[in-house]
Amino acid sequence: MSRGVQWVLLCEDRQHETFARRFLEKAGWSTRRLRVEIAPKGRGSAVQFVRERFPKELSAYRSNRNRVAQGLVVILDGDNQGVVGRQDELANACQVQGVKPREKDEHVAIIVPTWNIETWLAYLSGTDVDASKSDYPRLDRPRDCQQHIDRLHDMCQKKALRQPAPASLEAACEEYQTRMP
Repeated sequence: MSRGVQWVLLCEDRQHETFARRFLEKAGWSTRRLRVEIAPKGRGSAVQFVRERFPKELSAYRSNRNRVAQGLVVILDGDNQGVVGRQDELANACQVQGVKPREKDEHVAIIVPTWNIETWLAYLSGTDVDASKSDYPRLDRPRDCQQHIDRLHDMCQKKALRQPAPASLEAACEEYQTRMP
């Protein structure tokens, strides 16, 4: 871990990074002490990058957690696997690499937009969504998600997502409330 880093963000792409940065800022955390690990473009599956990198980042978090207040935030699209499927994949990746999977008391949030982050962005713009569909439009620029994040943070703080809310977004709010001090 780099000196002074309090949070690590492990994610698939710039849209995930922008989404997480804005959310952390809204929650009152400084993103100046955030180390971001993004899957490199054009070098294979972004999900695979996150899955393979997760055990290393989890081990690094554990080796530093008693010295500094910090945590790990992981974002990967659920695609057709969903929240539990992706959590299981990360736990299996840990076992393969000889790392104990995430424990209940650790500040390690696993955020899984299902089908993908565009599903959440459509929901946050007021659209009723179907998480089994992957055809929600991408934003022109990752930073265009900021107004949606403001809305999401307010809903998570109130523990009141607009219904019907995607189950994966409800799970993400739970991760935020229980895993991110």
